[in-house]
Amino acid sequence: MIPWLAADDPFPDPASALLQPNGLLAAGADLSVDRLLDAYRHGIFPWFSEEEPILWWSPDPRMVLFPGELRVTRSLEKTLRNRDYEIRTDTAFRSVMRACAAPREGASGTWITNQMVAAYCHLHDAGWAHSVETWIDGELAGGLYGVKIGRMMFGESMFTRVRDASKIALVHLVRHAQDLGFDLVDCQMATEHLASLGAREIPRPEFSACVTELVHSMPSPGHWNLRVRHEAPA
Repeated sequence: MIPWLAADDPFPDPASALLQPNGLLAAGADLSVDRLLDAYRHGIFPWFSEEEPILWWSPDPRMVLFPGELRVTRSLEKTLRNRDYEIRTDTAFRSVMRACAAPREGASGTWITNQMVAAYCHLHDAGWAHSVETWIDGELAGGLYGVKIGRMMFGESMFTRVRDASKIALVHLVRHAQDLGFDLVDCQMATEHLASLGAREIPRPEFSACVTELVHSMPSPGHWNLRVRHEAPA
């Protein structure tokens, strides 16, 4: 059994999360800015479908990407070098979330509900949630969004409409980690896609120690203004 959280109840210790389903910790509460920030500061995130109550998770192990371990394949490096694109941050946050919520091949439904979109847009307005966007020929071609607290980036979701567009966004997010003020990207769950870029799993206690250290570091919240325009060699 997992606890049901009332409005003012604190989160339980992440170590008490279920083994199956992996990381399910609690249900209930709300998606206010304060509640979401408290969750991330404890390495907890919301993940639920439209017909479910709010569910809170802390899986073990945890997929993370250390910026120094970013792996760019030869084919991706070729794309980065030979395609015209522009990287923008925080110019189309809601559009990125909506694109991440769109139906995907082989999947039914989405966990990025209207309730989630509204909640994370409030986080974005407050300077905590950010989007990294790949623009090609003036169109939003791919991107990702997440939450940054202190020197920790909590990745949430990514999408692509043009091959490798989401990977381009992730590569620039990580390559500009120092400029954007973070030292570690939380990727939540293991996927082959993320592993191919250098992400790896670490035990929950190690992840929790990283979060405790990094979320209490500066800088303060604020919108990002990274702009990178790349033109392929003639």
